[in-house]
Amino acid sequence: MPSEHTEVQVRPGVESDLDALTDIYNHYVRETPITFDTTAFSPEERRPWLLSHPEDGPYRLKVAADGTFPGNSQRILGYATSSPYRTKPAYSTSVEVTVYLAPDSPRGGTARGRGIGTLLYKALFESLETEDVHRAYAGIAQPNEASTRLHERFGFRYIGTHREVGRKFGRYWDVAWYEKEL
Repeated sequence: MPSEHTEVQVRPGVESDLDALTDIYNHYVRETPITFDTTAFSPEERRPWLLSHPEDGPYRLKVAADGTFPGNSQRILGYATSSPYRTKPAYSTSVEVTVYLAPDSPRGGTARGRGIGTLLYKALFESLETEDVHRAYAGIAQPNEASTRLHERFGFRYIGTHREVGRKFGRYWDVAWYEKEL
């Protein structure tokens, strides 16, 4: 019997993924403190974000898609990005990375617990190997044990916590910061 990973394809994100990627992100906007955005986005509002992650260069978008759906359609299981760490030029060799997985589907099935985050980060970091990137950073809203474990598996080390740095859902949240040498 094939493993769960055999049906999953990790590839660069493309414009036709925009609706699904927006739906995934909006779940985290509406339901969790994982992102500090507080208002859901339309796909058109997210288009500049998608276009800022070309297929090459230091700022990438990797998408995990389940190709087992009928009619050759693909269900997006999640995505990983590398984005500018800060906007000032001296930061250009540092990236901020993140992973978002599709929430449980009402039709059954989940991306969580299947190793999708691992597949996405593996592909992302492999694609960055030839780029002029020196460090990767990840900010993890606390608590988030699954994300912490994923980052530590990829060699990230804890470097500090910004205490009560964001307010969402009527309370303050800490963000733990992790760093990885590339």
